[in-house]
Amino acid sequence: MAVLGIHHVTAIAGDAQENVNFYAGVLGMRLVKRSVNQDDPGTYHLFYADAAGHPGTDLTFFPWGHMGPGRLGAGLIGEVALAVPTGSLAFWRRRLADAGAEVGEPATRFDERVLPVTDPHGQALVLVETGDTRDFTPWDQSPIPLDAQIRRLHGVRMVEQDGGATARALEQLLGYAPQGDEAGWRRFRVGEGGSGRVLDVRAAPDVPRGRWGRGTVHHVAFRVPDDAAQAEVRARVDAAGLRPTPVIDRFWFRSVYFLEPGGVLFELATDGPGFAVDEDPAHLGERLVLPPWLEPERPAIEAALPKLRYPPM
Repeated sequence: MAVLGIHHVTAIAGDAQENVNFYAGVLGMRLVKRSVNQDDPGTYHLFYADAAGHPGTDLTFFPWGHMGPGRLGAGLIGEVALAVPTGSLAFWRRRLADAGAEVGEPATRFDERVLPVTDPHGQALVLVETGDTRDFTPWDQSPIPLDAQIRRLHGVRMVEQDGGATARALEQLLGYAPQGDEAGWRRFRVGEGGSGRVLDVRAAPDVPRGRWGRGTVHHVAFRVPDDAAQAEVRARVDAAGLRPTPVIDRFWFRSVYFLEPGGVLFELATDGPGFAVDEDPAHLGERLVLPPWLEPERPAIEAALPKLRYPPM
């Protein structure tokens, strides 16, 4: 398979410290990379993952504190699902309620137990119980016990005005296949499916288009194992007339971006070289790391960024 599942999801946050407090402090994910938005270096790019930063465990944020709230709707990813161990939702419901988070009622979707929660800036999340085996390294400094730690990205949900066009792109370009329908949602899987290899689409022709802003997802990245696989998928996207970007070196992986037919920003991201290419794995995320081409601008970049306290108190 050229596409292995979800590589990472990037969302838009508000205050950077509040973002760290929730994702590292409350959810107990490891801040594996503290960098900047390479297209807007006056803004952090914060990466949360498992202890090793495995591809597929990574939820990242642009904390654009000046940006107003987004508007959910067609052409945006409306919800991000995070995988947690089977039997841990009761723990998470208590912890999130104690932290003052907005927590929904447990439910069952596609035979999976889920717990909806909204982060402090309005981002819709859902914790999904799963026993699927995937690459995962526990973080021994997490405030969350091992038997409840977030394992990986599970999937995403998006609403589309033309669900058929998006379905064709998923199937013909990325190798996904329909897995089932439930309550108006169609689940797609790549490979054998399972955690990290699924996404849900709902066709809603009358839903207004969404708008980027605080509390919305900026893009979803799909895993490709190497440059050759990325080139293969990029060629299919290009032949479909979706105008993919050239390969962009993000230093920790290489990326290609394109808009799928419904307007969601998709990325193809290589598995390597990984987050340890420029930091000791024992000290990931503890300092501001810049790609080499931004190092000459470090003094100005550091002066523009707010100070972060990590780990949060």
